[in-house]
Amino acid sequence: MRNFIIEQIEKSKIIAIVRGIEKNKILNVAEALYEGGICLMEITFNQKKPEQFSDTTEAIKSITKEFNGRMLVGAGTVTTPELVEMAAAAGAKYIISPDTNLDVIRFTLKYGLVSIPGAMTPTEIMTAHNAGADFVKLFPSGSLGVDYVKAIRAPISHIRLLAVGGINENNIRQFLDAGMCGAGIGGNLVNAKWIENAEYDKITNVAKMLVSAVS
Repeated sequence: MRNFIIEQIEKSKIIAIVRGIEKNKILNVAEALYEGGICLMEITFNQKKPEQFSDTTEAIKSITKEFNGRMLVGAGTVTTPELVEMAAAAGAKYIISPDTNLDVIRFTLKYGLVSIPGAMTPTEIMTAHNAGADFVKLFPSGSLGVDYVKAIRAPISHIRLLAVGGINENNIRQFLDAGMCGAGIGGNLVNAKWIENAEYDKITNVAKMLVSAVS
């Protein structure tokens, strides 16, 4: 399964980042993304509200069940081994973090999941890679810029990097051309106002533009 998920990330290139969406709307969001051609979805843990951690795991379970493999779900903002365990039990296929936490990487691999820690500097990227990370999330890519990506890719082109933070349908191609193997996209795709207004077609439309940009 690990190899399959890695292949799907490399092939599809886009992971939708879903934050703070009500449980009764999460399936609508997943359907909108899927209709737009996106089959990878990260459900994040809200670190400010630990009491809502179970909502994240329930969302992962419900999407996994309803889509039966059509949507591959991972857990995001995973900062502790305990959250890795919760996500694994819920059926998450990959673990994404904002930082390079060696214990989180170790537990992710222990449970047979795909490891995607976050990093910014070459030292952090190499540390994550040497710890066994399958991909490294370069964050915040939009603020760092394409020139930064090109500069760090020169000596570490062997590491699979995902661009996260400020990526949209207008700049994703630039980051891929600079050497990134994919991107995570949050508010520019899973827009909270669209969801509040039940304008799921807008999510589908942007998803289609993103898929077109990477293909």
